[in-house]
Amino acid sequence: MPEEGWTMQDGTAWAGNNPRDHPGMIQVFLGHSGGLDTDGNELPRLVYVSREKRPGFQHHEKAGAMIALIRVSAVLTNGPYLLNVDCDHYFNNSKALKEAMCFMMDPAYGKKMCYVQFPQCFDGIDLHDRYANRNIVFFDIGINLKGLDVIQGPVYVGIGCCFNRQALYGYDPVLTEEDLEPNIIVKSCGSRKKGKGGNKYIDKKRAMKRTESTVPIFNIEDVEEGVEGYDDETSLLMSQKSLEKRFGQSPVFIAATFMEQGGLRPSTNPATLLKEAIHVISCGYEDKTEWGKEIGWIYGFVTEDILTGFKMRARGWISIYCMPPHPAFKGSAPINLSDRLNQVLRWALGSIEILLSRHCPIWYRYNGKLKLLERLAYINTIISNFASMWFILLFVSIFAIGILELRWSGVSIEDWWRNEQFWVIGGTSVHLFAVFQGLLKVLAGIDTIFNFAELYVFKWTSLLIPPTTVLILNILNIIGTVAGVSYAINSGYQSWGPLFGKLFFAIWVIADLYPFLKGLLGRQNRTRTIVIVWSILLASIFSLLWVWIDHFTSAFTKSAANGQCGINC
Repeated sequence: MPEEGWTMQDGTAWAGNNPRDHPGMIQVFLGHSGGLDTDGNELPRLVYVSREKRPGFQHHEKAGAMIALIRVSAVLTNGPYLLNVDCDHYFNNSKALKEAMCFMMDPAYGKKMCYVQFPQCFDGIDLHDRYANRNIVFFDIGINLKGLDVIQGPVYVGIGCCFNRQALYGYDPVLTEEDLEPNIIVKSCGSRKKGKGGNKYIDKKRAMKRTESTVPIFNIEDVEEGVEGYDDETSLLMSQKSLEKRFGQSPVFIAATFMEQGGLRPSTNPATLLKEAIHVISCGYEDKTEWGKEIGWIYGFVTEDILTGFKMRARGWISIYCMPPHPAFKGSAPINLSDRLNQVLRWALGSIEILLSRHCPIWYRYNGKLKLLERLAYINTIISNFASMWFILLFVSIFAIGILELRWSGVSIEDWWRNEQFWVIGGTSVHLFAVFQGLLKVLAGIDTIFNFAELYVFKWTSLLIPPTTVLILNILNIIGTVAGVSYAINSGYQSWGPLFGKLFFAIWVIADLYPFLKGLLGRQNRTRTIVIVWSILLASIFSLLWVWIDHFTSAFTKSAANGQCGINC
């Protein structure tokens, strides 16, 4: 933006030059009588929306923007489905929406479907994906998300998601006669049990009455004319005061919420709708309403996406994880470690906020419609940060206990270090052979002969080969690390971390094996050539295998590096 700000065609200053203080603005690029494509089909509506922002009002960042778009779209077009894609993402698959509609319009499960979640895919990821931006375990393989399809569906990850508008309004899903089996009582957490006595019909009738009344479908004239013609219970539910307290003071928007299939009346005046659309994106519209509390995206949390999907699930909605062969959407990945860590920090902070709030999955709506396994999945999502913290504390406690034991027992640091060194030496030699010899003795009955007198007979055996191989590998690692300094200088500061990590690890291993190395060099005249030959041979084999396998690089990135990337890239 220019320093003096943008100007309109008539020379006046654009109202949106101050991003923190401007009125609500709407520009219709393609309206009700929009253009046609090359095949003569009508193009969808294209509308630019900028909600009103004033000092002293909370705008709630992304959650507030999404809720404003819900209301504007309901007034102008009122489509039954909404697509959530971030500003740094784009369509990568022209059939993505059709994939979502296959689930949303399914005759059996469509009316219970709150959203269809697509995997996150990114551009600009480095060859080795050092910062795990692809998150294959979570998205591509579907271990975390795909596995939830058999319960109530995956969690909402905040992007690449197609929503059912009715679910965002805080309604419960509509249950039909087919959803309630004969003589079955609907219980919380998805469990069911047989009814007893004469309560079978009553319980079923109550369940049908409750679920059907949560999403009443009326014509727009019914809402504008009032609630006459309905019984007392329905009149109380449909009273204008209660609706305004829930959705805000907009009769047009309130009427749109009752149209399950979406759409507008043919006689609707576009100018009136634009005026109403400006009204529903004003700063004070949400005051004393349920927006951000029970309707739309939930306010007050960093990860409002997880909580929004969770509250839908608690009302009985289900979701699905859609993984088309060609990625539906792609976006920009964090380009450095700092951005990636800040992203993970945001997710972790949001999880802790949910855990310490009244919306915690451990106790929120425990008698609701959230299935037990789905509840456990959400609990696992929000406590993963604490789980990793305890994992770190476990290792810290091991070191702390070791230090305290040394202090209490009077053992010196030098004695402890010598013990640790020989523990590493034994772990790379005798412990390794003990496992194989023990298995041979137990499974094959082959006994290992050991005489006490042999303890004092110095012999070069195969026990020396593994630690010698480890020493050679780490010496080669140090040489390669020193040679890689020039590569790190040319690649930027992000390459210095892995470089120093490799160097530190190699030096640490050699320091642990120093007594073995000293003994090996001290008896050089008695060292058998076969030990050195075997060690060099094994070190060469392991090095070649490491280079050939290159398990840090997927087949996709290998093909891309070789110029074999086709349309699926």
